[in-house]
Amino acid sequence: MVGQQDVLEALLYATIAGGHVVLEGPPGLAKTLACRALASAVGGTFKRIQFTPDLLPSDIVGTRVFDQRSGDFTTALGPIFANVLLADEINRAPAKVQSALLEGMQEHQVTIGPNSFPLPDPFLVTATMNPLDSDGTYALPLAQMDRFLMKILVAYPSVEEELAIVGRFGGAPPPMAIGTATPADLLRWRDEARAIFVDARIARYAVALVHATRAPHPYLDRGASPRASLALVATARARALVEGRSFVVPDDVRASALPVLRHRLAFNYRTLTESVDPESITQALVAGVAVP
Repeated sequence: MVGQQDVLEALLYATIAGGHVVLEGPPGLAKTLACRALASAVGGTFKRIQFTPDLLPSDIVGTRVFDQRSGDFTTALGPIFANVLLADEINRAPAKVQSALLEGMQEHQVTIGPNSFPLPDPFLVTATMNPLDSDGTYALPLAQMDRFLMKILVAYPSVEEELAIVGRFGGAPPPMAIGTATPADLLRWRDEARAIFVDARIARYAVALVHATRAPHPYLDRGASPRASLALVATARARALVEGRSFVVPDDVRASALPVLRHRLAFNYRTLTESVDPESITQALVAGVAVP
């Protein structure tokens, strides 16, 4: 990867915290490459699903198939059974397909017919969205967006970074790193992150950030759920672990606030009619809460 430090850090924090990530940005910014490289680096299995309007839930979770020779039904597992699942252009499939991901993202299991099947551990859903082309897209339910730990906005590279991209990928593509870590390493890092100390004032700061989104606001219909408070603390712990600390500082929570909150807020029609940037609203809410 060239540049995109925020994307790389978000994927790392989400993997350690055991959450899922949405990457939103124009096409061609290596969103898919970042997800593939993550799966390759940790030695896990990787599956990619291209979301389209004609996609079916069984195309994701799997289905039951009748075996004429035995007279019994067998289960064919879908591509969701992977360590890293890439839901490419996730907003191009209807709500019925989106709901197929909900159980797996929250419960880490999938129900097919009368049976439930556990998903691999670790299990990470990385989804991409293209904000420039809204034709043929469906708005993701707020309940599904709430299950993503973070939403990362992927920006265009700088001139120097784009020159480096041309030099690196202009010829034969470079090989990906393989086996830099293992799934067992990720599980160990998760246990270590859960042991990171969080002071009561830090926890209160995280909750205050979430409650600030629920106060009456001219551009908000509803704020973030308690999942946001849990996500803030989990992401702050992962950040502290990566930086080699055994405790969380306020900057860990503040740095995680925008990625954790931006997709959990329900903005009303006034943001469109008055051309107000939702990102600026989220930034103002975060800035309005005093740091301990």
